[in-house]
Amino acid sequence: MRCPSSGLELEPGIAPEAVLAALPPSAPMLVERVLGLVDLSWVLAIALVVVTWVGSKRIADRLRPRLERRLLRPSVTNAVLLLARVVVVGVALTPIATLIGFRPRNILLSVTVLSVVAGAILAPVGRSYVAGFFVLLNRPYEVGDLIELADPGGEGDERGYVDEVTLRYTKIVTLENSSLVVPNETMRERDVRNVSGEDERSRLSVELLVTYESDLEAARRLLTQAARRVDGVIGGGPDIRVGTERYPAGPRALIDEFGDHGIRLDLRFWAEEPYLEAAVRSAVQANVWDGLEGANVEIAYPHTHHVFDETSGHVPVALEGDGSDESATDRSLDVPGRMD
Repeated sequence: MRCPSSGLELEPGIAPEAVLAALPPSAPMLVERVLGLVDLSWVLAIALVVVTWVGSKRIADRLRPRLERRLLRPSVTNAVLLLARVVVVGVALTPIATLIGFRPRNILLSVTVLSVVAGAILAPVGRSYVAGFFVLLNRPYEVGDLIELADPGGEGDERGYVDEVTLRYTKIVTLENSSLVVPNETMRERDVRNVSGEDERSRLSVELLVTYESDLEAARRLLTQAARRVDGVIGGGPDIRVGTERYPAGPRALIDEFGDHGIRLDLRFWAEEPYLEAAVRSAVQANVWDGLEGANVEIAYPHTHHVFDETSGHVPVALEGDGSDESATDRSLDVPGRMD
């Protein structure tokens, strides 16, 4: 048997009136209070926001590949889809705004008050969002690019791959496999060098100081051949255009300067990719070291010749013997001339 008021199954022989009589007297009042606290319009609004937000996310996931492939870059695509989802949720809430007590005048007043409070408290965050907008608009770098951040203190530049770009921050994965999160306000103020943005080819250089007695042309040939034998180094071909100028693609050994201890040579060459510059430079220097064997080329090092003449005066000289009592005797070497 089923109770007509509660819908519960009752055992045979138990009347519904007996069940209602068994309930405590405060039960109806408790039910009325719960129903009074729950506003169906607010429940409907929350449910509509959840459904609209989840639905817009699924639609955005379907549209993202097409936008990235045809129109926009990944960072700009994410910002546009997020803005579109917020607009969709706002439009969906417009029909029931009056049901939950909002009026145009109230909305305008609330926005004004919230704007003043947000402007005073969230000013630093707001600057990051504004800077992020200009970063997405100007697009100096993109997800996957290898960038280099100049260090204002001069302690060393930070290099890494762009992992994520949002309106608030830029996330970079450094070459040490650590994450670096930089606010866009800071990114806008710092010097950013995009190593792999448009052309991945990068120019490297290796310096070598040779003696004045070395065969200069042989040293220059040794440097250029050492670079050509390394994988990842452009050995030749059409000139590479940088701005309005064109530079030879093959390695070149240039005479940099005539120094105090030797001639400084500067080997300049182009690497196909900027990701392993240290390894490429190391391989080139290893080939240079191997090529020095048997070549009429010597690496210069700082050294000084002392020349004595008739104007030098007296020079103290220490001589070592063969282990006898007079094994160490200090003598004075007299050099003709005046003593200053």
